[in-house]
Order: sequence, then structure tokens, then C-alpha cells
Amino acid sequence: MKHFKTLTMAATMSALAGMATAEERFITIGTGGQTGVYFVVGQSICRLVNRNTETTGLKCTAPSTGGSIANINAISAGDMDMGVAQSDWQFHAYNGTSEFEGKKVDKLRAVFSVHGEPFTVVARKDSGVDSFEALFGKRVNVGNPGSGQRATMDVVLAAMGKSTADFALASELKPAEQAAALGDNKVDAIVYTVGHPNGSIQEATSTVDAVLLPVTGEAIDKLVSENPYYAKAVIPGGMYAGTDSDVETFGVKATFVTSSDVADDVVYEVVKAVFDNFDRFKGLHPAFANLVEADMISDGLSAPLHPGAEKYYKERGWIQ
Repeated sequence: MKHFKTLTMAATMSALAGMATAEERFITIGTGGQTGVYFVVGQSICRLVNRNTETTGLKCTAPSTGGSIANINAISAGDMDMGVAQSDWQFHAYNGTSEFEGKKVDKLRAVFSVHGEPFTVVARKDSGVDSFEALFGKRVNVGNPGSGQRATMDVVLAAMGKSTADFALASELKPAEQAAALGDNKVDAIVYTVGHPNGSIQEATSTVDAVLLPVTGEAIDKLVSENPYYAKAVIPGGMYAGTDSDVETFGVKATFVTSSDVADDVVYEVVKAVFDNFDRFKGLHPAFANLVEADMISDGLSAPLHPGAEKYYKERGWIQ
């Protein structure tokens, strides 16, 4: 009889374990290159979500990806549940403009925005380049296809009446590769739309004498005035070796997006994990240090809010 009870208990435990497994739900967050802040955003969100797996059943992973456009395309195809994307590409994807002309992502939904991302240009000092315009005729890493930085570079060039053909070389290295390329004198300059401080740019400026270039002028002023997802930005002086003064440029916001196909309770639990542990989240990267909840639920968001996010924000009294 005792043996029978033991078997019954084992069977019961096995059944319960099976039930627990069935209730687990896996979510995947698209990020960016491993040296960029997008990767940290995704990893940080997953870390907070996974702290509550026993309660919510949610298990989160955040692999490295090609960046903004690749993430939006993966979300649209149902290959990823959520992802990080520049605010300009959120706008274009939802409205079917620019790179998304004829490919409007109707189901794209906003969750929150994160840090600001200045359009950043770093040039070797021995290249003689001291302005963005001086890059033409030089070797420049314009970014990998599918990344927000590459697409934004194309927008900047078009605004100036130029293209990648105006460079002596337009390489398409990923963020993790471009600092080494600058140090090895394979390129004269690199571009990166990214939050600061950034490890890749710190690597580049500590490996070789380099300087951050301002990105200003009439074409940039026009871009900012005509597009609500762009804003003027300043990279503080003294943050990187070789650049002691503030550098004026423009930029976007990093935003967190999903699809209307993702269940409301899933998005709600992800948002809750971040904002219920907001101080912990802000401590996970220096670029998050000055985040403010009120800005995160409004700035840079052009797609409709996902109902799961909306529910949490209403519960907190942040929106009506």
C-alpha cells in the first residue's frame, strides 16, 4: 500500500510538472548588435521579466539581431514578439513610408520609449575630416543593412543631395566590427545612431586618435523641422577621448514595440516588470540613468499603444 501511494504521489507530481510546463510561454525580444544599447535594453527587460517566471509563466530571451528594421520585419512576420526600434522607423513602418513604402505594418503597436539616440559620427584624426561634409570622398562605415543607423544614414545623405556613391568606400560592417575597422585604418569614419555612453565608441576612441563630428546645417535643420520623430541632440564633451567639447547633432528615440497579435496580458506583464522595478532598470546601463516614466509613455511613439501597455499605464494613473 505504501508503495502504491508513492507511485501515486510521483504520478501526481509528474502531472503537475507537465501542467506547469504547458503554462509556460516564451517571448522573444529583438535587439541589435552585442556592443550596442539595444542589446542591453532587450537583455535588461528579459532579466526583469524572468524574475517573475514562477508567477507569470513568461520566459524571455533577447538575441542579438540586425537592429530596428530587422526587428520590425521579424515582429510583422510573427518571428519575434517584441523588439527595439528607432522612433523614425516605428513611424515609417506604421505609416508605410520610406523603407516601408508598400509594406505598411498595420499591426505594429507601441509599448514605451527608452533612451535618446544621437546620430553619431566618429572620424580618425589623421583623416583630416572635421565635419560631416568632409566625409565625402573618404572611407566610411555606413552600417549593416537592416539596421536603423544604415537607414538613417541614407536619409541624411538624401537630405544633402548625396548617396553612398559619394564615399570612396561605403562599408557595411556591423556595430561590433566597426570600432576595430577604424582602429585598423580600414575606414576613416564610422556612424552609429546610439545611446551614450557607448562601448563601441569608447573602444574606437581609445584605440586610435579620433574625434566626434557635429552633424548640423540647413539640411539637418530641415529634417528636424519636417519630421516629428527627429530632434536636435547634444553628445556631452568629455565623454570620449579626443572630444572635450559638446557635439551638436540630431537624433531619435529608442522605442520598444510589439504587434497587436501579442496577447494583452503578455505585454501587460512585460511593462509591469519594467516599471514596477524602474530604479533597478535604470541602473542596468548609464544611458538609462535619466529616464522619466512620463516621457517613456509618450515621446517617440507614433504607432498606437498596445492595449496591454495601456492597461498598465491607466492603472498607474499615467494616462486617462
